[in-house]
Amino acid sequence: MPPRHSPTLRQRRLGAELRRMREQAGYGGSQLGRIVGMSPAQVTQMESGRIGISAERLRTVAAACMCTNQPLIDALARGIAERGRGWWEDYQETVAADLIDLAEIEGRAERLSTYTITFMPGLLQTSAYADSVFARAIPPLPHHEVNVRMGFRMRRQRVVRSGAVPYSAFIHEAALRMQFSGPEILAEQLGALRQDSESSNVSVRVVPFDVESLPGPSENFTFAEGLVPELDTVQIDMSHGCLLFDSPAQLASYREILAQMERVALSEDESRAFIRSIQKEMEAKHG
Repeated sequence: MPPRHSPTLRQRRLGAELRRMREQAGYGGSQLGRIVGMSPAQVTQMESGRIGISAERLRTVAAACMCTNQPLIDALARGIAERGRGWWEDYQETVAADLIDLAEIEGRAERLSTYTITFMPGLLQTSAYADSVFARAIPPLPHHEVNVRMGFRMRRQRVVRSGAVPYSAFIHEAALRMQFSGPEILAEQLGALRQDSESSNVSVRVVPFDVESLPGPSENFTFAEGLVPELDTVQIDMSHGCLLFDSPAQLASYREILAQMERVALSEDESRAFIRSIQKEMEAKHG
């Protein structure tokens, strides 16, 4: 079978974990290849996700690398067995690769946590609010691209609105007050946010301006939990695309950031009341 032209995020992550196993064992690609009966080129392609491997081959490689983390090996084997095509793959020719990766992260996650400081979490945006955000792009997005992105974002939201994945949203007060198309659309968005926060699988916590020691970075991020902690992923918004992190040190850092967010953010009930107060301000401006 020829190498894949565009491996999916899951396929690339499998390869990255296999590379970590090899490096932790102190092997070079050629050395591992000799042990498991692969050419150096095959090892390289396996670790880049460009060729697939069976669950049996995975376990052979893990044993050769002296990996004793059985939960991780089992989780990787389960990922290999789940060959279903993700809905996001239908958009590969129409939206940016970064957005495809983000949708796959969300669609494969066991649990999602986000922190936003500039706008409402994408998974909880109303269509009017999302449209107003897209309309502020510089240079302006073509009308057809806005429509595609809108459809893609609404499709992404199903992972939360279906109740399939537990979702925690930490939202800075700045994001609650940022207006993209006036107070009317923001008031509608805040009302929808309060309603979403009542869902059994959704937690919305506000980080107000007066928090003295704000943990974490100054950019929006998503923390997606995998089947085991080693397969967690962090996605960070950048002005032109996004960055993905999955090294143990980076994951540990963002777990601590979320733990600190838990300590400083308002409670869920306090957050709903806070959101309602800003919603009233916006309704008064509109009225």
